[in-house]
Parts: sequence; structure tokens; C-alpha cells
Amino acid sequence: MTAPTAPIGLTVGPLQYWWPRGAMMAFYAEVADSAAQTVVLGEVVCSRRNEFGHDDWLALARELRTAGKTVVLATQPLVMSEAELRTLRRIAEQDEFAVEAGDAAALQSLARAHARQPARPPFVIGPHVNVYSRAALVEHASFGAGRWVAPVELALDAVARINPVAAPVAGRHGSVATEVFGFGRMPLAFSARCFTARHHRLSKDGCEFRCRDDADGLLLNSAPWPAGPAVPRGELSSPAKPDLLRSEDRQPFLVLNGIQTQSAALHCLIDQAPALRAAGVTSLRLSPCSQGTGEVLRLFDAVLNRGASAAQARAEMATLSLPGALVDGYARRHPGMEALCT
Repeated sequence: MTAPTAPIGLTVGPLQYWWPRGAMMAFYAEVADSAAQTVVLGEVVCSRRNEFGHDDWLALARELRTAGKTVVLATQPLVMSEAELRTLRRIAEQDEFAVEAGDAAALQSLARAHARQPARPPFVIGPHVNVYSRAALVEHASFGAGRWVAPVELALDAVARINPVAAPVAGRHGSVATEVFGFGRMPLAFSARCFTARHHRLSKDGCEFRCRDDADGLLLNSAPWPAGPAVPRGELSSPAKPDLLRSEDRQPFLVLNGIQTQSAALHCLIDQAPALRAAGVTSLRLSPCSQGTGEVLRLFDAVLNRGASAAQARAEMATLSLPGALVDGYARRHPGMEALCT
């Protein structure tokens, strides 16, 4: 194997699901010993998921930093209450760790914090912040951003035009680094309504924390409205044998995860090393799933940074208990569900 000359860092993205505390701690212990350079921590879907509080995240961040990882604390992409806004501000105002802005409220808080303390760590522009042009990236960089995570649906050639290798956007802390979403179920949308609760015919405030039962989210079904007594407005039935909602070619394509909608397939850019380097990508984000993430990290590092065969890595991935098919259409300006390029 011949190692490439330009290494691409690996980032473990924030956990999208509600796992038991023991499972979370075991996962991050594995991450501490992995090839990942950066770990993003924090609750980014629903504030009702209370397995970890702010102080717990900080304690875990310090442990991972001791293990040699760069740690980033993430804020929620959809803030819906004063309590969530207070949590956001608490994260943004601490200066022990860099912060990933999930929405415009976080950007505002971080811009103010950087105006008061110019020496604080540069922040990260999260993938749900609408940065689709160089002008937008320049504006955000002026607030104190040091890294940009491109929206998941942006093709790599578009990423290259926004922050090109030859002329990267300059910010307060030097050139802005580019990160792209490289593995995992794609986060597609957020809503004030909890879709997992609706699936179980529960209200959002009385959800019984059903998302704890779905370690990788819940495949969306096309349940009909039930006969008999009326269903409360806004609620859906949960039939005994749901018919999975599928695309025209009969492939499942959406997953429910609380207030978040995800792709059923897993975005995977393990074949795209040349295009990633051409686009100026310096780090690749891998989103955790309940099985096989440690092995996926190893395979990505082997292919991107140690010269291993992408085809062999794909074959090894096929033996893992991953929760969906591998796709990479968005990266190539194709439909997002298009199967991994070969």
C-alpha cells in the first residue's frame, strides 16, 4: 500500500439517537482508541433526551481530550423553547472547547462571544446552517468560524467552488477548513412535531421516550388511518404489520428519529478520495450507528490515509451489521439514493 500525501482527518459526528448511558460510554471508549482525530459531542435532536446533561458532556469531552482527540460541542439545529435557548447559550459561552453552530441562534451567540473574546477557539459551521455560496462562507468566517461542514446534499464539485484549494476563504483564525458528511444516515429535515411519537399515537410531551427503542431510528411506514374511533388530530396509527414506505424502485428511503427525518440508506464516500482532495476537504464526518462504527472508522482511515483498496473496504463493509444500503449520489450530483459508485 502507498499512503496518500494529503491525509484526510476523520471526525465522529454527534450521536443522532438515544442510546442507553452504558452503550454511549462504551461507544466513546471505542472512539477514544480509534483513528478519529475529532469528536463532536452533544444532543442535536431532542432536548427531552436526558441521558447526558451539560456537565456530563463536558466530563466526557475532557476524557476524550486526554485521549488525544479534538472535541467540539454541538448545539441543536432546531431550538423551540426558552430552556433550549438557555442550553445553547451555555454551550456557546464556554470557551474550554470549540462549538459547532447548529442554527442561526447559535451563530449569533458565538459571534457575540468572539467579539468579546477574540482569542477563544474558532467555531464550526454545522451542516444545517445554510451556507451554499462563497459569499455566505466569507460572512460566517468573519464572525469567527474556522471550519465549515458543508450541507449534506452539496456535490463535491460545488464544495470545491465555495472553498477552493487554491483560494480558501480567510477568517479571523486563518483559512477556513472544509469538512463533509462522509458516512451514515443523512439528516434531512427537522420539525417541531415528534414523528416517533406520532407513529406510536402519542403526543410529543407524552412520548414515553419511545425513540429509546430505535438504536438506528425507525423506518417510516405508510400506515393507513384506522377505522373505528377517531384518531386525535395530528396522530397516526401504528399497524401490526406496517407496509414500509418505499421509493418507486421499491427501496425504503426515510427513517424517523424523533423530530428528525433521515435517509434509510447510509451516505458513504469511501470511494471518493480523489474528489475529496480536489474539493479541498480536510476532514470527513462519520455519523455513528449502533453496529460497526469502529470498523468503519478503521476502513476509512485505511483507504483515505494508508493507501488501502476502496473496493476491498466496500467488501468488508458488506459483512458488517450496518442499518442500510450504501449510497453516494449527492456527492456526484445524482439522486441521493443512488448506490455507491463503483
